[in-house]
Amino acid sequence: MKLHPLARTLVTARTWPFVIDVGVAACALAVFFAVISTGTYWLGKPVPVVPISHSIGALPAYAFYSIVRIGIAYLLSLTFAITYGYTAAYNPRIEAWMIAVLDILQSIPVLSFLPPVVLAMVALIPSHQMGIEMGVVLLIFTGQVWNLAFSFYSSLKSIPREMLEASRIYRYSAWQRFWQLEMPYSAIGLVWNSIVSVAGGWFALMACEMFTMGTRNFQLPGLGSYLQTAADSGDIHALEAGFAVVILIVVATDQLAWRPLIAWSDKFKFEQVESADRLTSPILNLLQRSALFASLPGQLWSHIEEPMYRRFARTKEARVVHPLDEGTSRNTASPALWTIAILALTVVGWGALQAVLMLRTVTWPELKLLLEGAVATFLRVNAALLISALWTIPVGVAIGFNPKIARFIQPLAQILASVPATAFFPILLIGLVKIGGGLGIGSIALMLLGTQWYILFNVIAGAMSIPSDLREVSSLFRFTRWQRWTRLILPGIFPYLITGMVTASGGAWNASVFAEYSRMPGRTLQTIGLGAQIDAATDSGRFPVLLLATIFISLMVVTMNRLVWRRLYRLAETRYKLEG
Repeated sequence: MKLHPLARTLVTARTWPFVIDVGVAACALAVFFAVISTGTYWLGKPVPVVPISHSIGALPAYAFYSIVRIGIAYLLSLTFAITYGYTAAYNPRIEAWMIAVLDILQSIPVLSFLPPVVLAMVALIPSHQMGIEMGVVLLIFTGQVWNLAFSFYSSLKSIPREMLEASRIYRYSAWQRFWQLEMPYSAIGLVWNSIVSVAGGWFALMACEMFTMGTRNFQLPGLGSYLQTAADSGDIHALEAGFAVVILIVVATDQLAWRPLIAWSDKFKFEQVESADRLTSPILNLLQRSALFASLPGQLWSHIEEPMYRRFARTKEARVVHPLDEGTSRNTASPALWTIAILALTVVGWGALQAVLMLRTVTWPELKLLLEGAVATFLRVNAALLISALWTIPVGVAIGFNPKIARFIQPLAQILASVPATAFFPILLIGLVKIGGGLGIGSIALMLLGTQWYILFNVIAGAMSIPSDLREVSSLFRFTRWQRWTRLILPGIFPYLITGMVTASGGAWNASVFAEYSRMPGRTLQTIGLGAQIDAATDSGRFPVLLLATIFISLMVVTMNRLVWRRLYRLAETRYKLEG
């Protein structure tokens, strides 16, 4: 007996939500199991060195450990980025200092953080595996957080003035303004930078899960250790299997997380005319049809939202609405803030004194080599930035402007960005050895693997955020290609482009550690550069050299920040700010 088409449609409509609810419940159980398994492992006795098996059957467990580390590091990164970016954007007195510190930290290679972070966490939690694991998570955090913080800060500084005025006229509290204006306005940038942040986590994975500090070795179960040991031993089959698992994880993350988030964030685009081409995601559509997924978060939020807004309603009549004046400070320093500042200065002063005492052991040949390496690495970093910008700007604009192209190129770009570039290094190094080349120019190609994605994804976010009505106006007035680029595209993506360039610079400095120094079976490849000096100092336990190399990087980054990036940020906040 055949069903009528209408009856078949009704049966399907009733069946699908049930299937979706079952899937959502299964995912919740899987998350619960992951939490229990992770807690059991982390609360066990510390095991610094775990033997890594090259068996294919060990890959699921290794993948699970790596995903947990990257996931926890990403949540910490997102929380820190929002807090730090918000504080910097709305506190003019300390804004310049906070951005300078952020720029320095995102340019310091992961290996510079490695010794103090791991040793501190092991000392804090000596009786559990959690100490070692938290040290690794914090190291991955240092590879993920900076571009998120820059993105959120840049979005807050570029909010149109009339929208801020409207929030004051309607007497929004800081909490209401945050959830109804600031977070929606920054959603597109945060989503795209989250993609490249997780890619940065995969990039740092091989360095964080397996490393040496002087006489101490650390080797944890995970995909990073698996790929590194497979490359060191020349096990091609294990290396291929590890690559396949990484690509599978990246594809699954793209389909299950990033594409739904990209489609969801598209509704926050600041425009007056809705675009004809809207981004879609099958997973997002299924989740929106889930009664379980829609009801539980809604009920939980209603219990928090209603009391909170009732309290806001009781106090908002007492607030006086003042016109927005960007030239005056919004906050005055409180005694608590002064106390924190004094304590911070005391700690910094003590640390600076200890650093000076440590640097006295650096010899003149080591200092000369560091100075030469600083010049060489600086030139490579800027060459990598220039090459990256030449191809990522046009490709990023094409992806952001054309949904049809984006459907094919965007997933491919996300996969290439998320596959750890450090996993490609052994293959590229083997190629360099076979053609008889060294790491002098080859290191620039290696840097590109860790640099170009920051610019690409920020340009895509900038192109997607350009209002559809402005694009239609440029078509109606028949702009030439030159006019379209100089009057619409480049001004529209400029704030995002600067954020991408700044974070790409940090990515290049981080990649220099892997690009300028590499150990291969029976041979060590290296070239002159700060990255090579940092790697060699970490292996030999020469902490004074490691500290001085980090100081050189910080000085060059501060100089670039003051002379170039700070001025470009100010230009983005004033001339290229979208106003109604």
